[in-house]
Amino acid sequence: MTITRRNAVAGLAAGAGLVLGGRAWANLALPTSPVVVTVVDVAGNLALTQKAIEAYRRAKPGIVSRFAFTKAPAPELPSKLKAQQAAGRVDIDLVLTGTDGIAAGIEQTLWIDLKPYAGQLPKPADIYQPAALRLNGLAQGRGLCVAWYPSGPLIEYMPERVKTVPTSAEELLAWARQNKGKFMYARPANSGPGRTWIMGLPYILGDKDPKDPDKGWDKTWDYLKAIGETVDYYPGGTSQTMKELGEGSRDIIVSTTGWDINPRVLGVVPAEARVGTLKDFRWVADAHYMAVPKGVPEEKLAVILDLMAFLLQPAQQAYTYDEGYFYPGPAVKGVTLDMAPPESRAAIKDFGRPEYDRMIADHPIEMPLDADRMVVAFRRWDEQVGSGKKR
Repeated sequence: MTITRRNAVAGLAAGAGLVLGGRAWANLALPTSPVVVTVVDVAGNLALTQKAIEAYRRAKPGIVSRFAFTKAPAPELPSKLKAQQAAGRVDIDLVLTGTDGIAAGIEQTLWIDLKPYAGQLPKPADIYQPAALRLNGLAQGRGLCVAWYPSGPLIEYMPERVKTVPTSAEELLAWARQNKGKFMYARPANSGPGRTWIMGLPYILGDKDPKDPDKGWDKTWDYLKAIGETVDYYPGGTSQTMKELGEGSRDIIVSTTGWDINPRVLGVVPAEARVGTLKDFRWVADAHYMAVPKGVPEEKLAVILDLMAFLLQPAQQAYTYDEGYFYPGPAVKGVTLDMAPPESRAAIKDFGRPEYDRMIADHPIEMPLDADRMVVAFRRWDEQVGSGKKR
């Protein structure tokens, strides 16, 4: 088979990217007939973006015939993608993921490098809020931040069952020992509150290096093992912790702003639940990303790049307020609550907490671990803390 120079160049551009004269070269044309785009959500992000994604289809009916949405646990996705890529049959076009999934995909080289296609995407420095811009950098060009929030770690509790609320890590440990089985958090590799908890503890405990889970978290690992002795089991996702708090089998769980607001909107957790922080608390920000698996056909990639740019427009970003799930949500500048849909405004009015604005202003916002170190933290937690208690 003869491969022309033109086809070879196009193939390089669609894959790893081609750089000419120090500038990225890529300008993919949209397809001439509508395509089906498969979107896999491993972070709960569709709650924030599905309405905006569907708006893209309506805005450009000649580009996308339909979106196929599926959800999966984040830890299961890498092996599935690797198998598809090895077989040369990738049927996932866009992944919506958290910092856990973007990190795992970078480590295992699953994602397309978006830098060669920068001309078809907004310039990050021009559109993102400061924290979102920093979070976007964690993706190393292998994804784009689509939503962010200061996250946590917060403790969430039922006031009628917790009469003396812990205000420090030491008090929480003492409470958990006196109330065995009543404290819970989910496996960090598949839980936003769980990973925010383990990344926030080094600041709370005054550990040697909060950015180095391997050599700088001695106090944190000791604390996690100690409080782990009081934990019955670690669920595979955050939803189960909320359910058990609401049902009364747990009294204190680890939470975040969004996981506090949204389950109360939905009635999973009673409205009267309260949140608190521990002494020396700092926010550890969290984000959702859009990432494209290697092996996506060129015609699909052109559509996905166009969709990404669409989802970063202010009007579409306003959907990310949702019902408080990732509060506040928008990653780009200039998106205010009054731009959000009526149901979002009503949910946050009724179930939001006025003190969050003050807490966000008064406490430092730290970045999560970079991709390599996050993988180390998850691995050590699985081996040393969660082993035998994961469910």
